[in-house]
Amino acid sequence: MDFALTDAQQQIRDEVLRLCARFDDTYWLERDNTATFPHAFFDAMAAGGWLGIAMPEEYGGAGLGITEAAIMAQAVAESGAAMSGASAIHINIFGLNPVVVHGTAEQKARMLPPLIQGKDKSCFGVTEPNAGLNTTEITTRADLHGDHYLINGTKIWTSTAQVANKILLLARTTPLDKVKRKSQGMTLFYTDLDKTHAEVRLIHKMGRHAVDSNMVFFENMRVPVEDRIGEEGEGFRALLHGLNPERVLIAAEAVGIGRAALARAAKYAKDRVVFGRPIGQNQGIQHPLAKNWAELEAANLLMLKAAWLYDTGRECGAESNAAKYLAAEAGYHAAERAVLTHGGMGYAQEYHVERLFRESMLPRLAPITSELILSYLAERVLDLPKSY
Repeated sequence: MDFALTDAQQQIRDEVLRLCARFDDTYWLERDNTATFPHAFFDAMAAGGWLGIAMPEEYGGAGLGITEAAIMAQAVAESGAAMSGASAIHINIFGLNPVVVHGTAEQKARMLPPLIQGKDKSCFGVTEPNAGLNTTEITTRADLHGDHYLINGTKIWTSTAQVANKILLLARTTPLDKVKRKSQGMTLFYTDLDKTHAEVRLIHKMGRHAVDSNMVFFENMRVPVEDRIGEEGEGFRALLHGLNPERVLIAAEAVGIGRAALARAAKYAKDRVVFGRPIGQNQGIQHPLAKNWAELEAANLLMLKAAWLYDTGRECGAESNAAKYLAAEAGYHAAERAVLTHGGMGYAQEYHVERLFRESMLPRLAPITSELILSYLAERVLDLPKSY
């Protein structure tokens, strides 16, 4: 076994960290305080070709794997950008994988290049207020009228909808009581987010203020038939091609946040002198930080294994979910410990660990909760009865 990054992978990490160094803590704190999308960062990542790292070369991408995408995303989070930086480019990295797999040649040529170039900003319309993680219960409707569908319904936690001009949207084309299996009857679209027929309402939240989260209310939003991805009624199956990569990327980013927080905590522990000695000389400070490092390294290894399984075409559901779970926990604990290591100053914005702590909560909640991951692993790995 070889756990080291290849030279090419190390180069990706180094180059992304170099680019991110142009966007320092002050930049991200300002974006957070003003709730302003990081357009300059997004444009720099697009200009560097990073948005297409896992997209096919024939459409302008780099044609690399989820492993390389995860290395890139982790470097972004680790730079101090945390989820504000990572979420700004998330859907460009993995979100259109259903188009890559199920889209027609015409759709790929039309949809992928603008996303890779950063000309399009997209959002992800799946979750609904009354369905939550039970995606089969969504009620947003797409009704066919000749050469177009009309969308009616509500989505929630739709990130970047304030700045997006495109949306990857899952809607029911057949009512739930008319299908044999709950996963049937849903259709996936990638289309213009027409804000004359889609009201985007901001959700004020705990952290990651630079990247907006929203409720979106659709009223007769027109979607051309040619914007349907795959067959009608098979959208849930198409959507699955993006779920495991998303979990891998979230895991990578959670580790990145944890590493950023841990580095700040270790530096503060060396510099802060109380009772005539650095606080980092005390085992009560040392041991929790050492434990954080070990947890982050373990989570990172499972993340890399999950990415490797995906890239080599192997089953990776359990590993992707477990990596997301472990990384989210490790990142959160490291960020929490960083605040505690700073003592009262950990509550102050100038040390930035409070921002990292707030953003470390997100990987524990989205795109799937820790509890549902554990239920999934109990059922799929341990062969225990389904509990939900």
